[in-house]
Amino acid sequence: MRTARWLALCGALLSISALADINVGVTLSATGPAASLGIPEKNSFALVPTSIAGHKVNYIILDDASDTTSAVKNARKLIAEDKVDVIVGSTTTPNSLAMIEVVAESETPMISMASAARIVEPMDDKRRWVFKDAQSDTHMATAIVEHMSNHDVKTIAFIGFADAYGEGWWNELSKLAEMRKIKVVANERFNRTDTSVTGQILKVLAAKPDAVMIAGSGTPAALPQKALREKGYKGPIYQTHGVANSDFLRLGGKDVEGTLLPAGPVLVASQLPDDNPVKKGALEYFRRYETTYGKGSATTFGAHTWDAMTLLANAVPAALKKAQPGTAEFRRALRDALEATRNVAGAHGVYNMTPTDHVGLDQRSRVMVTIENGAWKLVK
Repeated sequence: MRTARWLALCGALLSISALADINVGVTLSATGPAASLGIPEKNSFALVPTSIAGHKVNYIILDDASDTTSAVKNARKLIAEDKVDVIVGSTTTPNSLAMIEVVAESETPMISMASAARIVEPMDDKRRWVFKDAQSDTHMATAIVEHMSNHDVKTIAFIGFADAYGEGWWNELSKLAEMRKIKVVANERFNRTDTSVTGQILKVLAAKPDAVMIAGSGTPAALPQKALREKGYKGPIYQTHGVANSDFLRLGGKDVEGTLLPAGPVLVASQLPDDNPVKKGALEYFRRYETTYGKGSATTFGAHTWDAMTLLANAVPAALKKAQPGTAEFRRALRDALEATRNVAGAHGVYNMTPTDHVGLDQRSRVMVTIENGAWKLVK
C-alpha cells in the first residue's frame, strides 16, 4: 500500500514538472528616440497572461534603446542564455529587420511590433520564422492615398525618416500616388535625433504641394510638422500610424491640430460602431491599461503587446500537442501554429495568417483619424 502511494505521488510530481514554463523573450525601445512607442509596449506586459494552457509564462524584457546593434545583441542573449521559446519585438522597423537573421538562424519564432512590410515580405526561408502584428506601411499607405484622391489632392511633398521606416513609406506612397495620378513634388529625409529640419522644410514649401506627407514615428515626427506650421504652411498634413500616442499630441500641441493619419481602430475604440469585431477587445485593453497607468495613458503601441500575446495564447495550445516548451520541436510547432492563425480578434484587427501572409490583417484593422481639440477623432 505504501509503495502504491509513493508511486502515485511520484506520478503526480512528474505530471506537475512536465508542465514546463514558456519563456517569452522581449526586446523593445523603452529609451532612445522611439521611447514614446516602446514604453507603453513595455508597460502592457503587466496586463497580459502569466499562464497559458496551464503553463507558467515568463517574460524576459530587455531595452534595446532604439538601437539596431542592441536589438541584435538582445535577441542573441535571449536565445542563447535565456533559452526563450519565442521573441516579441522590436518596436521599430530597423531593429526588427536587424533581428531576422538571428531568429532564423536559431529557428526561434518572432512577433515584431513594427510596421514595415519588409519585415515579413517577401517570404523566404528566413522570414518564415517572423510574424508581425502591426499594420504594414503598404496597408496604411493605401488608406492615405485613397483619402488624398477623394479630397482632390493633386500634388504632395514627402518628408520621412532617413532609415528603413522612411524608405518603406516612400516606396509605398510614391507607387500608390503614381497609380492615382498624384504627383510627388518633393522627397526629403531627416534623422530621428535631428533638432532642426529647416532646410528640408524650405525645399518642401518651395515645391508648393497641395498636401504634405510626414513618414516618421513617435515624438520625432512632430518636428517637421511644427516647422511647417511655423513657416506658414496651411495645407493638409498626413502622418503615419507611428504617431498615434499622447506624447505626439502633447509635443505637437496646436501645430498638429487637423493632422490626418491612418490608425488601428483601437485608437478610437469608443467611437467604433458596436458591431465592429475589434471594439470589445480594444475597449478591454484600454480599460486595463488606464486602470493601471491612468486615464488617457493608453496608446495603439501598447496594444501591439496585447495582440502579440493574443496571438500566442491562441497558438500555444496547438503547439503543446506536438512538443513541450524549451525544445526545438516546440519552437517549430509554435511557428506552425502562428502561421495557422484564423479569425483571431485582437485590439488592432482580426488576424488570418497564411504561409505567405505573416500579418494577416484586412481592412478592419485600419481607420482614418484626425486630431481635433487635442484628441483623436474618427473620420467617418
